[in-house]
Amino acid sequence: MRFGTILLVSVTLLVAAASLVPSGSPQTKLSVTNLYDHPFDVDFPTGQLIRLDLRSGEFRIVGRDAGKISVRATGHNAEKAREMTVTFKHFGNHADLQISNGAVKDGPSITVEVPKVSALFVRMPFGDLTVEGVSGDKDVELHAGDLRIEVGDANDYRRVDASVNAGDISADPFGESRDGLFRSFQKTGAGRYKLRAHLGAGDLTLR
Repeated sequence: MRFGTILLVSVTLLVAAASLVPSGSPQTKLSVTNLYDHPFDVDFPTGQLIRLDLRSGEFRIVGRDAGKISVRATGHNAEKAREMTVTFKHFGNHADLQISNGAVKDGPSITVEVPKVSALFVRMPFGDLTVEGVSGDKDVELHAGDLRIEVGDANDYRRVDASVNAGDISADPFGESRDGLFRSFQKTGAGRYKLRAHLGAGDLTLR
């Protein structure tokens, strides 16, 4: 039986049993190892919260029209994703997605595709993180590295809170540019979304 068929059957059985799961437990729980040979795909509704716990490395989170979450390894070191694990838990109105394990040095680039309309809560230790094509609340924090977030129309936000402990902030849509130590800015508006972006050390770009 092909891996995709097994995954589909597992998801179907877990969702069918959701009414038997105690409150607070995930309705769907999946774990995939060897991301290189077994790319991760699962159906997921638009408009929900996705909490991402990412290992250090190079990641892109991309909004797509499809109602699913997908995780792929790309780049010349993609085969190193054989050591990586994806763990997914879907609760009533949000999901937890963890990407872990594997060597960080010279590791693969990882692309995470999510529904275009999603709220994101992202935590990552070190590396290069890009978020693009996602409409919704965003709370993104990176200890050190480069953080780039495509914000779209600045008028879509009712609150923006961006900060770096050491490094540069470039936020052209909001008319802000800062560099040095402990730099930050806040904006309020009439939009519907909230944006929080924090970087310990490195360059923060809102575009």
